[in-house]
Amino acid sequence: MAETHGKGEAKKSPKKVIMIIAVVVLAIAGGAAGSYFLLSKQADTGHKQESEAKRGKEAHKGNAAHDADADHEKIAEPDIYYDLPTPLLVNFPAGSGAKVIKISLTILTNGGASVEAMRKHEPMIRNNLLMAISAVGADKAKTLEGKQALRATMQAEIGKVLEKMTGKNPVKEVYFTEFVMQ
Repeated sequence: MAETHGKGEAKKSPKKVIMIIAVVVLAIAGGAAGSYFLLSKQADTGHKQESEAKRGKEAHKGNAAHDADADHEKIAEPDIYYDLPTPLLVNFPAGSGAKVIKISLTILTNGGASVEAMRKHEPMIRNNLLMAISAVGADKAKTLEGKQALRATMQAEIGKVLEKMTGKNPVKEVYFTEFVMQ
């Protein structure tokens, strides 16, 4: 009888071992899944708090300051000078202080992406700049104040085109590299 009883226990033993292993595996899997969800929930909460803090911080700043912060959070690209490839020529009507004005421009902008955007939208930029020069007139363009106003207007026009077409205004300054009136 002892021998038969020992064989019966041997047959039950693998089932018990399998049951114990299954319970241990399920316990480990459950613990791992619980830890994963708990930690990911904490990480999400941390990211939400950080993003809410940033939004709150940025809400108090002006649009220009917000754009500057967004640019600094990204990798800061160096400023690049972009020369408009051909000068701008405008004919003035008879009786004006000059017949023709020729202006070459260099634009200070942040990064190569901005230069590519200016090249892509150059026809629209040139159109707006020619209209701005015509609007100022020859008599006003002769004075220092008129030239400074024209430069500011040109900077604004280039910025408007890039804002409209790319969603951001990367133009920092506009410089006259050639200014001839005849």
